[in-house]
Amino acid sequence: MNLQSYIDLYQLLQNKQISHSSNRSFALEHDLLKKSPQERVLFWIKTYRNSLKGASQSEKFCRYLYGVSLLLAVIAFILGFLTGVALLSYSGKEPVNIIYFLTVAVFMPIVTMVLALISMIKANTAQSMLIHISPAFWMEKVLGFLPGGMQDKLGEFKINPLLLNWLTIKRAQLLSLLFAVGLLLALLSVVATKDIAFAWSTTLQVSPEQFHSFLQALALPWKELFPTVVPSIELIEKSQYFRLGEKLDNIMIDDARILGQWWKFLACATLFYAIILRLLVWLLAKIGFGRALSRSLMNLDSVEKLLYQMNTAVVSTMAHTKEPEFVQGDSRYSRIAPMLKIFYKSTLGWAMSKDDITLLNDTLQLKAGSVFIVGGSNSIEEDSRIIESMRGEVLLYVKSWEPPTMDIDDFIVELAGKAEHIVLVPVGTVADNYRVKSEELDVWSRKLVSVNNPKVWLWQKN
Repeated sequence: MNLQSYIDLYQLLQNKQISHSSNRSFALEHDLLKKSPQERVLFWIKTYRNSLKGASQSEKFCRYLYGVSLLLAVIAFILGFLTGVALLSYSGKEPVNIIYFLTVAVFMPIVTMVLALISMIKANTAQSMLIHISPAFWMEKVLGFLPGGMQDKLGEFKINPLLLNWLTIKRAQLLSLLFAVGLLLALLSVVATKDIAFAWSTTLQVSPEQFHSFLQALALPWKELFPTVVPSIELIEKSQYFRLGEKLDNIMIDDARILGQWWKFLACATLFYAIILRLLVWLLAKIGFGRALSRSLMNLDSVEKLLYQMNTAVVSTMAHTKEPEFVQGDSRYSRIAPMLKIFYKSTLGWAMSKDDITLLNDTLQLKAGSVFIVGGSNSIEEDSRIIESMRGEVLLYVKSWEPPTMDIDDFIVELAGKAEHIVLVPVGTVADNYRVKSEELDVWSRKLVSVNNPKVWLWQKN
């Protein structure tokens, strides 16, 4: 399931030409009644999607979403790279303070990820403040002022606001991930091209021992795998920087060679806290978005009606008790089938489609061993081949409003030579719930009187 299916469903549900009978026939033809409601709806979308004329709303929206997301991704990556270069800017006069880099690579990601997790909990609230202060939310708003007004296009689409919340959360995590990748790439690039001296300096009263304990805790996720990456107490002591003028401490200058070892710790911290943890949060957002999409899809207006039409017969006309026999006049046919059986070896439809026959069987709660189309555009040879295969009891549907012709007379006589028992079932139009008018039934009754075959019976629902 994806966002395109959601938008396509919204657009398809506006199509008034898709009726109860067509949806019920569709469900029966594709054996969807055994599937879950969501599977039925998704299969229905997949089948009818091609009926949308021109470029569908989903295609327009996905093109817009892809274009904006790509632009934001590039911006986020470039910002991450430039931020890294700025934090690692080194003139040779003073060392690079790792506190600045750790703030951006560790503390800011942790804070924003906690806010993201809270946003996921609050995502079902349409006016969630945490979502609307997301950088991704406002970056897209800024793009609305660019030439072309891409932001205005969003107004064309009807998207559940709660679904948009999850979309914003998911996108924010992806952009933050790309920012972190740019930051890490900047660190590796600068370290590879420059000889940088790292140090740590803060106005707070923090001793080297306290800072060492803090870094040990920060390095817990990887220090067992890469113990040499964790700064030693000796390195921490030698790299503490005090700004007491424009000159560096002579001890720091003498130990400048080891001050570059900090980059390994910074790289690991960035990789774990800014990339790996962010990737996990993004996966959570992706799962949450998928669940929100599933709920939103099933809660769309008219989906309940669509499922009802798939699950419910157009009209139930099956008699549960034996109906009184039809009182005959001189011009009426005498062989009346009081009720239909549950199963017929073959079901035929005169000038009907297989969907029509399947829907009629479902409406009358019948089961058929095989279904055949006869009459109409069929040739005489095709009908003859079908008749040759007939055995046992046969049900023959005819359109009650169409007067019987000599063709159907000949067909019934020929069919009676092969089948053991024939039940003729006149049916009305779908709009009339297949009800047969009395004058139409009289016409078919008189026709069977003229045929007068003992194997042919007429069914009528009182």
